[in-house]
Amino acid sequence: MTGTVLTTRRVDAYHALTVVAPGIAEHLRPGHFVAVAVGGPQSSMLTRRSFSVHDVKPDYGGTVELVFTVRGPGTSWLADRRARDTLDVVGPLGRPFPLPRDPVNCVLVGGDYGSATLFGLADALQRRGCRVDFVIGAESADRVFGALRARRMGETTTLTTEDGSLGMRGKVTDVLPGVIADVRADVVYACGPMETLRGVTAVAIEFDIPVQVSVEEAMACGFGVCMTCVLPVIGEDGITRMVRACVEGPVFRGERVRFEDVGTIPFDAAGAPGAPSASTTPASPGGGGGPRNVS
Repeated sequence: MTGTVLTTRRVDAYHALTVVAPGIAEHLRPGHFVAVAVGGPQSSMLTRRSFSVHDVKPDYGGTVELVFTVRGPGTSWLADRRARDTLDVVGPLGRPFPLPRDPVNCVLVGGDYGSATLFGLADALQRRGCRVDFVIGAESADRVFGALRARRMGETTTLTTEDGSLGMRGKVTDVLPGVIADVRADVVYACGPMETLRGVTAVAIEFDIPVQVSVEEAMACGFGVCMTCVLPVIGEDGITRMVRACVEGPVFRGERVRFEDVGTIPFDAAGAPGAPSASTTPASPGGGGGPRNVS
């Protein structure tokens, strides 16, 4: 649909852009993402840019807010949009976060602007009676997104920065074990850089609790045609398949993502030379991300 830009603002190192998009806002769930055409009619670029959604509001029939950082000409063009400009937006896309049926203790972990997608999830969890605790981190204070909102929403909020400029010095994975133990967490949800998700998953496995991760993979089309966002995921039948983060994800069960093999095709993946015979139809990877906003 064609959406109208309502507001734009800077949030430390990031840009936040709110678009009036009633049809998308109505059906969007935490973990869904949208794809935006960039460049304008005179200089449009071939591929769309995919973004997680920070906020959805009923204003003007429904608005969505995107949070992103400038990486190249596409996101640079988007950062220059102003109120009343129009955008070509497709969404909601992907599979959202699965929600627990019963009230449980949830730890939400965000890295960099990946934490933006966690606040809609926190709302949904709290409406189901779940306890929500946040762990949010980044390299420096200006790259920690949503610290104040997390403090307002969460039972507890733990902040980390690698340079020590805000909260505890270190990474989210350094403090996560203590938080899980202190709050007796039943499940972990995470969104952020792939290396962060890999570490968060390892911690959750150590505590033997489920972990849902919204992966950051570069997406060109956003709906499963281009195959640029494939990654190796273990299906319920134990067979690894190369699945599309934009369609089968971007949310997956963390323990099923073969993080050490992301960017490659493992020798034992279905369809790889010498791999055991298996159907190429993805067996449910268990989840329902956070797409990387490419340039």
